[in-house]
Amino acid sequence: MPSIRTPLRTFGAATAVLLLASACSGAGGGGGGENSVNVLMVNNPQMQDLQKLTADNFTKDTGIKVNFTVLPENDVRDKISQDFSSQAGQYDVATISNYETPMYAKNGWLAPMDDFVSKDSGFDQADILEPIKQSLTAADGKVYAQPFYGESSFLMYRKDLFDAKGITMPEKPTWAQVAEAAQKVSTPDVRGICLRGQPGWGQVMAPLTTVVNTYGGTWFTKDWQAQVNAPEFKEATKFYVDLVRNYGEAGAPQAGFAECLNNMTQGKVAMWYDATVAAGLLEADDSPIKGKLGFAQAPVVKTDTSGWLYTWAFGIQKASKKQDAAWKFISWASGKGYEELVGKNVGWAKVPDGKRSSTYQRPEYKQSSGSFAAAAETAIKGAKPLNPGVQERPAPGIQFVGIPEFTDLGTQVSQQISSAIAGAVTVDDALNNGQGLAEKVAAKYKGQ
Repeated sequence: MPSIRTPLRTFGAATAVLLLASACSGAGGGGGGENSVNVLMVNNPQMQDLQKLTADNFTKDTGIKVNFTVLPENDVRDKISQDFSSQAGQYDVATISNYETPMYAKNGWLAPMDDFVSKDSGFDQADILEPIKQSLTAADGKVYAQPFYGESSFLMYRKDLFDAKGITMPEKPTWAQVAEAAQKVSTPDVRGICLRGQPGWGQVMAPLTTVVNTYGGTWFTKDWQAQVNAPEFKEATKFYVDLVRNYGEAGAPQAGFAECLNNMTQGKVAMWYDATVAAGLLEADDSPIKGKLGFAQAPVVKTDTSGWLYTWAFGIQKASKKQDAAWKFISWASGKGYEELVGKNVGWAKVPDGKRSSTYQRPEYKQSSGSFAAAAETAIKGAKPLNPGVQERPAPGIQFVGIPEFTDLGTQVSQQISSAIAGAVTVDDALNNGQGLAEKVAAKYKGQ
């Protein structure tokens, strides 16, 4: 994943890939004719599967042609923001996350979906996992996006290495227990834990902010007082930095999701705290450590849970003149039937999970992901996007603050944290610098 995004899923080409139709043009999603929709989408494997299945299934059944424009994550975010903010209407549907959805809804860029849901008995909105549904609901109480897949974060560890050392990992560990285990299991060849240290609001700041939350810290108080150098924020950051410096992976200041995945897969680390979607990669048939893993909930200190929450979802541009057709596509792509289609045609291991309760009840899915499915479901259900810490927040978000300025603020602070992991600056200096940046952001919101 790139530095501007929360957990995983960044792949592919540097230019757009257009499948099923040529590029779209015209206002209101006009390219492709009346019985078509234009979809702007991130280029990850699950979406690529969606493209392959659409024409022979959705289009065949409905007669609605889908014109896909697919871009790498950084590029697609920019293009979605440009088209939706101007309400140009070139694209009817776009992939957005739970970071953007509440803000886009507040700005009037998205069409609410409540009426579509109420008339679509087959969609089963009640089946959507509650934290995911909450994260895609705006301040007005309306739902503005439907999830394609979701994820939280949890702890992955090598059971064989722990057994050899006589270490037992609780199902719901504390960070103190994790640190103790990291110390006991760490050797020159196999480090105790892998934690992201790479700069980026979606890299090091994603896991670190969950640690801050459970230590009792927050980026901002409810009334927009910046707290980046507050005692709780400092304690959490010092813990994180010390843990990865003492027992973490080699090259930690530049290690993100991909680097930790490689370290874990190659047997170079004994634990990894990261996205729940990583479990499927570690337990893949070609993984050298398949069957050797245990899974525990995100470690805590002062809170009951601390896992993050992220989802790629589909939103409808308010300016779209094809909202009915757009909803039919979303209902299909986010529905139970699509998961069954993927399971039968692509494989149950590639089902876009993390969004529906029913997914975790499917025998075929359980068989393909039995070692981690229950832990992942528990993590997602336990995520608290509106109340992730010990105090009220001014904006939604667990591993991010749901304001536009956070992309820049989080990235700048992350650079300071990475420097602290590298030993170039102290944690105190890093967070004092971050406090000044946070105060400038807070000044925009105070009194609103």
